[in-house]
Amino acid sequence: MKKLMGLSLAALMLCMPAAAQKTVVTVAAYPAVDDIVKAALQDWQKKNPNVEVKVVGREYADHHTAMTTALATSTGLPDVMTIEYGYLGRFAQSGGLEDLEKPPYSLGDQASKVVSFAMAQGRSASHGQVAMPTDIGPGAMFYRNDVLLKAQVTESELTQSWESFIRGGQKIKKATGAYLVAHARDVKDIVIRTGIPAGQGVYFDEQGKSIIENSPRFKRAFEIAQKIRTEGLDAKINPWSNEWGESLKRGTVTVQMMGAWLGGHLQNWLAPNTSGLWRSTVLPERIATSWGGTFYAIPKKAVNKAIAWDLIKHLTLNSKQQQLAFEKFNAFPALLEAHNGPFFEQPVAFLGGQKARAEWKTTALQIKPTMVFRNDSVAEEIVNAELDLVLNKGKPIDQALKDAHRLVQRRASR
Repeated sequence: MKKLMGLSLAALMLCMPAAAQKTVVTVAAYPAVDDIVKAALQDWQKKNPNVEVKVVGREYADHHTAMTTALATSTGLPDVMTIEYGYLGRFAQSGGLEDLEKPPYSLGDQASKVVSFAMAQGRSASHGQVAMPTDIGPGAMFYRNDVLLKAQVTESELTQSWESFIRGGQKIKKATGAYLVAHARDVKDIVIRTGIPAGQGVYFDEQGKSIIENSPRFKRAFEIAQKIRTEGLDAKINPWSNEWGESLKRGTVTVQMMGAWLGGHLQNWLAPNTSGLWRSTVLPERIATSWGGTFYAIPKKAVNKAIAWDLIKHLTLNSKQQQLAFEKFNAFPALLEAHNGPFFEQPVAFLGGQKARAEWKTTALQIKPTMVFRNDSVAEEIVNAELDLVLNKGKPIDQALKDAHRLVQRRASR
């Protein structure tokens, strides 16, 4: 017995050096990106058997709060950091992320393999290409086809122009009682992203100065949103609330404009019992814009940068992996090569057999690059607050835009 115990101990000690050689790489992510990473590890770890990948998943807001703190304090940093588009400007300007165009990463020609607008979003004028896009959100309009049929409104009435969109909403409200949109703010979010000059962002010019007050797109966005509210065409409910989810299930809101990924959310958890009732089409006036997206970055003080970059390349530049993420998790691929799979031509049963993915691909290729800035999220909050004053208190639009411009400029100059 003692001899056997000695042999077991010896065998255990022989195994210990091999186990100690394993490198642990940490990936910080939020739902469902954490699941995408875990699903991708099976193939990647065949080529990297001595690497253990630890995926730290947190809820969306908790994740970005934790990453903000980690960058500020240089503690608790992962090797691979996941960043959603809404936080990209803030993180990109932090100075705490690696430039993926410099050695040893040397992204170089690989950048041309990814949709150009997403690459531009991951670039900082001061710090270079600090984030690598993995999925994108080409803008789409999802609508309840059963409501349109009842109101005798056509899809083209909703897409031809914002004026015809509103007229269609008036017919829908009169015939069915359903609202056109959940909130007038949804329309504003699209219009302000129309016709942005190259090198500028939604709220700021090349020098980081606010363009809100004198921008025709902001004035038009506020005017259209005000018209929708005046006509009683929005339900005055915020996205992702329980009331919003119920409106999508019951068809009391006709249209929801978001990224193409909304189709998967509707099917899987928002309104799974409404299969066949929804359709997808282009945004009004065929506006091509993006709605969200996911990026990977490497903190400058990460421990395992080389392995982290190899994993990021597998997640973003591997066509098979990008297609699987789309098929399983509705993560629309940023990699151009991944747009050629048969999955794009398959009918979507939830959307009444519509081949919607092909149209989303067309939209994705038409989106123009838009720069991101550190204070984008602050500007968005201020603009939304001023729009609320227009919609709820009757504040004059010109004054609201002037005040928003002044407040954004003040915050940006701090």
